[in-house]
Amino acid sequence: MLNVGLTGGIASGKTTVAQMFVALGAHLIDFDKLAHEVQEPGKPAWNEIVKFCGDGILNQDDTINRNRLAQIVFTDKRKLEALNNIVHPLVFDLWHERLDKIKRQQEQAIILSDVPLLFEEKMQYLFDLTMLILISPEEQICRLMERNGLSYDEAQLRLKNQMSIVDKIGLADIVIDNSDDVSQTKEKATAIWHQLKAREENKDTISGLFPIGRPEKNI
Repeated sequence: MLNVGLTGGIASGKTTVAQMFVALGAHLIDFDKLAHEVQEPGKPAWNEIVKFCGDGILNQDDTINRNRLAQIVFTDKRKLEALNNIVHPLVFDLWHERLDKIKRQQEQAIILSDVPLLFEEKMQYLFDLTMLILISPEEQICRLMERNGLSYDEAQLRLKNQMSIVDKIGLADIVIDNSDDVSQTKEKATAIWHQLKAREENKDTISGLFPIGRPEKNI
């Protein structure tokens, strides 16, 4: 099994790139979806979040309104940290369950885990490789405004809550520039996929040359 941590700046298109890898044969675990699962009504995280933020963050069906929640935590780092302390442990438990299930089904699986704050939370040690999807900060703001209906200042605030893309580049093992059109990005993903497959299939013979977790930039 090859365990790859996938991340990118907000609105960088990493979901689209992740689906390209899925089409090639990768397994995908989305940390945002795991977070949604543990925050479903009645689940432990839901109870703690409502207790912490109040029932004003709830929709009529008792699901958590993520935009209301974001308005509370993204303007107060202490509240954001408190939210993460509630949600993260439960997400990691569920993630390990998914990893184990996939490995039992396919010993040589290549698994991408989409982790938005992979580098911010210093989680590189959890993965064999890390992959960064990027676009320019200016394009991030434009996409975020269009996608989420945010003002420029709101989009910029979201961006400031993440590590700068320059710092992330220095930490990533694999970098995919998603500024080009879809066909060009797909070509890049396909080339990287073949390298990942080769690495997984030959990991026993190359492990002495390229230790798992800190390979050369081009794998």
